[in-house]
Amino acid sequence: MTNNKSGLSEIVKSVCCWIEGFIFLFGCYIVLFGHLTPGGGFAGGVIMAASFILIMLSFGKERVDLLFPWTRSTLVESFGALLFIGVAWLGIYYGGGFFANFLHQKFGGTPFTFLSGGTIPISNVAIALKVMAGLFLVFYVLSTHKVILDEDISKTEKDK
Repeated sequence: MTNNKSGLSEIVKSVCCWIEGFIFLFGCYIVLFGHLTPGGGFAGGVIMAASFILIMLSFGKERVDLLFPWTRSTLVESFGALLFIGVAWLGIYYGGGFFANFLHQKFGGTPFTFLSGGTIPISNVAIALKVMAGLFLVFYVLSTHKVILDEDISKTEKDK
């Protein structure tokens, strides 16, 4: 199933298999209900990124490259930014102002229900995609790219 040479012990991998989905699902819950409860796009995005970071710490770079490679991460991050700015511009067209909550103005909704937020849940999803992919990419780059300082030090010593 897994390569024993990469990642951590089998116990850590087994526990990770059980909880990675729950962590990601909890992040989705925080994002979708962020307009009703404490949370939102940023908090949910950080939690969802933590699930991918847990996978990378437990199993190594190879498993994350299968699930969420950096090329897909950059596409998800770009899509989140485009969705966020698209909702803002649609507010000008339909609501009369930048980032106007045009869905709430048009359809209303019962307060404190899931559909009462208008464009806010859509904005939360966009922010979550941006934060999740961006935070994961920062961790991915910092953990997979090595900077070799010994060569740089030896080159500067030779120049002296």
